[in-house]
Amino acid sequence: MKGTLVLGSNSGLSCVSSPSRETFRNAGFFCWKQSSASKYRLTAIRLESSTTTNGGIKRRWMNQDKKVVEKSPYANVEEERPDPRKSLLHFLEEVRGFVGGEGPPRWFSPLESAAQAQGSPLLLFIPGIDGTGLGLIRQHKKLGELFDIWCLHIPARDRTSAKDLVKLIEKTLKSENCLFPDRPIYLVGESVGACLALEVAGRNPNIDLALILANPATHVNNLLSQPLSRMLNVLPDEIPTLLEDIFGFKQGGPLTEMLEAFSNEFAVHQIGGMMLRDLFAVSANLHSLSRIFSKDTLLWKLEMLKSAISSAKSKIYAVRAESLILLSGRDNWLLNMEDINRLSRTLPNCIVRKFNDTGPFLLLEDDVDLVTILKCTCFFRRGRSHDYISDYIMPTPFELLIYATSPVMLSTLENGKIVRSLEGLPSVGPVLYVGYHMIMGFELPPMIAQLLKERNIHLRGLTHPIVFMNKWIVHDILDPQIFDKYKITGGAPVSHANIYKLLRLKCHVLLYPGGVREALHRKGEEYKLFWPEQPEFVRVASKFGATIVPFGVVGEDDICKIVLDSYDQRNIPILNDLIERATKEAGNLRKGNESELGNQDFYIPGLVPKVPGRFYYYFGKPIETAGKEQELRDKEKAQELYLQVKSQVEQCIAYLKMKRESDPYRNLLPRMLYQASHGFSSEIPTFDL
Repeated sequence: MKGTLVLGSNSGLSCVSSPSRETFRNAGFFCWKQSSASKYRLTAIRLESSTTTNGGIKRRWMNQDKKVVEKSPYANVEEERPDPRKSLLHFLEEVRGFVGGEGPPRWFSPLESAAQAQGSPLLLFIPGIDGTGLGLIRQHKKLGELFDIWCLHIPARDRTSAKDLVKLIEKTLKSENCLFPDRPIYLVGESVGACLALEVAGRNPNIDLALILANPATHVNNLLSQPLSRMLNVLPDEIPTLLEDIFGFKQGGPLTEMLEAFSNEFAVHQIGGMMLRDLFAVSANLHSLSRIFSKDTLLWKLEMLKSAISSAKSKIYAVRAESLILLSGRDNWLLNMEDINRLSRTLPNCIVRKFNDTGPFLLLEDDVDLVTILKCTCFFRRGRSHDYISDYIMPTPFELLIYATSPVMLSTLENGKIVRSLEGLPSVGPVLYVGYHMIMGFELPPMIAQLLKERNIHLRGLTHPIVFMNKWIVHDILDPQIFDKYKITGGAPVSHANIYKLLRLKCHVLLYPGGVREALHRKGEEYKLFWPEQPEFVRVASKFGATIVPFGVVGEDDICKIVLDSYDQRNIPILNDLIERATKEAGNLRKGNESELGNQDFYIPGLVPKVPGRFYYYFGKPIETAGKEQELRDKEKAQELYLQVKSQVEQCIAYLKMKRESDPYRNLLPRMLYQASHGFSSEIPTFDL
């Protein structure tokens, strides 16, 4: 048995020093426990100040001339696979080390989550009805890069009440908040743990908290709980031992070893699918599960569950923390959608995400990646509020895979030569990309993916603020998940503050002067620019000496056709009402502008998809503004440069529309045949330059 340091809990635990002789500021909070769970250790409190970085990922290697060359980790994005994560089998194997433990509840921190950056916020995981604290086991590695993770372990034989568990969590909360008052504390609760998290948040409204509630228990289905309680009351107390004796499910027994072999075989070769693998894994570990969910433990958990639900409901209206609710599509015992809707409308700044094809153990599902969810909801922050610039998390290569569509990318070298590559783009920022906005912004994700893949340039797009709104009125009109691609690829709300921050950090920034008017244009308005008359971006670019890169993009008419624009929808009463609500909620970014740019309807165009064509991008010759700040303060000079940029964008669009007619691979079928014979990652030819 190896000694493992765990974070202490109730006052009944004695305090001891760490065997590694580390000194902790709140040493009275830790205890020593003998355990076989040697993969977990005490996390030291980090005292370093918070630091944040912004920009792409860099890898370096030596070329033949022994020169250091930077390589993009996104270079082979087409070959990427999902990040390896632990499976249900790993969870069940780890559970063995937590069975039979004595003592009150305590905190532990996974060793595999020890790579967090300096200044990482604290994440406290409060388990569901199993109480092991291993519910995040599939998320430990990726979450550990962002958070300092502490997991609460409640031994199966422990009978600490819900009220005392709340006090334990509250004590930890206050202690850490005193040490690091400027960092948020994340409470991640699953099922009954979500109820405890809600009550703690309601009791501590002045502490900066962020709640992640996975399948929060809102009620107990009496149709299931009452028969279950009656059945448990008549079962013998020795039911775990009887299962082992009758079926041979003993740890190390021949039947268990055979099932473990099957589960490992399925894990390696994936024969028969994930369902069979998980079935064998559960069967092989039935002896451990029977001890976690023994008769008296289940009866106690049911009573604690009812108590926790009741207490949480009494504290909901006192909660001030922002919250993220994650729901399974197939959990009918503890979830009630009417209660969830009421809860989400009561909690301030609440985001709801539902995963229809998942079961009750949401955080153990294959398709649920908590870090990706944080990216899509902009729920990660290091300070008092989310900063769209410094709190942005770079996408993984696999997350960009769906946007790698082999578009045609052209750029212009300094001598004016057009090349089929991104060689003509500046490497060093600040750079401001200014161009045409396709319908619904379809061009944005492939462009960002290709710049990362080819040049390791991370393009930060400035996006309409409605993309980041989480108000219920927006959810009633739009599915917020349609905007996930813009958040994952680095979108930030368009504002003077954000463009200043990005250019000051020497970032590559994407700006669409036409904004929503271009992105939601009407029938027959493809490739028409709707730019304001004032040279809005020229002075900002010159202030930071940014290089302006004009660009054009075509291809929207090859992927879809607009059949219902805003004029058509205005003639349909129910759609007209939706447009009015959406436009009011979205706000007017050009308030005071008397042109049509100041009266733009916010709506979702009715589109009919076509057999996918191809996107074409053409980046014009970069325009330097460094050293021209004084010159461009003159309105006429600024207007002259503004019109020059606009003219170049129109020329880029006209060039692409003409040249794509001679592209033999413009349609989908020729591209598929080419990739079938040359490989999926091969570059597909296009027209002659």
